[in-house]
Amino acid sequence: MAEIREEGATTGVNDNNTIDKERREKELEAWLPITSSRNAKWWYSAFHNVTAIVGAGVLSLPYAMAQLGWGPGVVVLVLSWIITLYTLWQMVEMHESVPGKRFDRYHELSQHAFGEKLGLYIVIPQQLMVQVGVNIVYMITGGRSLQKAYNTLCTSSGCKDIRLTYWIMIFAAPHFVLSQLPNFNSIWVISLAAAVMSLSYSTIAWIASAHKGIQPDVHYGPKSSTTTGMVFDFLSALGNVAFAYAGHNVVLEIQATIPSTPETPSKKPMWRGVKVAYFIVAACYFPVALIGYRMFGNNVQDNVLVSLEKPEWLVAAANLFVLIHVVGSYQVFAVPVFDMMETFMVKKMHFKPGLRID
Repeated sequence: MAEIREEGATTGVNDNNTIDKERREKELEAWLPITSSRNAKWWYSAFHNVTAIVGAGVLSLPYAMAQLGWGPGVVVLVLSWIITLYTLWQMVEMHESVPGKRFDRYHELSQHAFGEKLGLYIVIPQQLMVQVGVNIVYMITGGRSLQKAYNTLCTSSGCKDIRLTYWIMIFAAPHFVLSQLPNFNSIWVISLAAAVMSLSYSTIAWIASAHKGIQPDVHYGPKSSTTTGMVFDFLSALGNVAFAYAGHNVVLEIQATIPSTPETPSKKPMWRGVKVAYFIVAACYFPVALIGYRMFGNNVQDNVLVSLEKPEWLVAAANLFVLIHVVGSYQVFAVPVFDMMETFMVKKMHFKPGLRID
C-alpha cells in the first residue's frame, strides 16, 4: 500500500510539473514577437510577403538578363517565379500539417521532420545566416540609397562628400526604435509602406528605362568572350535571380500571426495573400528585367537606376523609395531573429520577460 501511495504521489508530482511547464510555455508564447498577436488579416500576408520577397535585388535583374541572354534569361525568370510560388505553397500547407498543432517557426517544422536536436542544428544556423546576412545587405543598400539621393540632388559646389559609413549609420538609427515594437503585427504599417515603395521604385525603373529608349550602342551578345567567363556569368546570374526571390524563410512566421480555427485554417487566408503578393511580384520583376535589358543591353549596370542617371529628381525619388522599402524589409527579417534571441534568453539563460512597448 505504501508503494502504491508513493507511486501515486510521484505521478501527481509529474503531472503537476507537466502542467506547470505547459503553463510557462503558453505564457512565453503569449509574449514572444511571433505568437503574441494572432489577429492578422489575409492582406497582412500579402504585403508582408511582398516586403519580404521584393527586395532591391529586382534592380539587378536586367544585369542578370545581360549575363544570361534573351532565351535562357526569360526561361530562368519564369521558372524562378513558378518554382518559388510552388515551394511557398508547400510551406503554407505544412504550417498546420499536424492536426491540432501549428509550426509557427521554421525550426519547429524542422524539429518535427528531423528530431528535437537535429532539426535545430540543421535550420537555425542557416536561417540566421540568411536573415542576418540579408539585413546586412539591406543596411548597405539603405546607406547607398541615401548617398545616391544626396549626391543626385545636391549639385552645388558647397556639397560635402559624406562617406558611405555615415549614411549606413543614419539608416540604422531608426531601427533602434522600431526594434522595440512588441510583435510581428505591430510592424504592419511599416511593411505596407515598404510593399508600396517596392512597387513604386520598380515601376519607376521600367517606365524611366522605356522613356530613355533603346541606346545607340546596345547589343545583346554574350558579355564574356571565353567559355569560363560565360559559365561564371551564368552562375552569377542565377545567384542574382535567386537573391531577388527572398522571403521563404519567414513564411511560417508570417502565417503564425493569422488566426486559425477548424472551420477556417490559417492556410486559407495566407494562401490568398500569397497569390496577391505573387501577382505584385510579377508586376515588379518581369517589366524591370525585360525592359531594362531591352533598353541598355549588355551595358546595363548591376543596378538599373545607375544606368538611368536622368532625370535627377526621379532617380533620387526612386532611391528614397528603395530606402523606405529596405527599412520595412529589415524589420520583417529581423523580427524572427529577435524571437529566437528572446526565446534563448528566457528558456536557456532564465531571463525574465522584460518590458515592451504596447
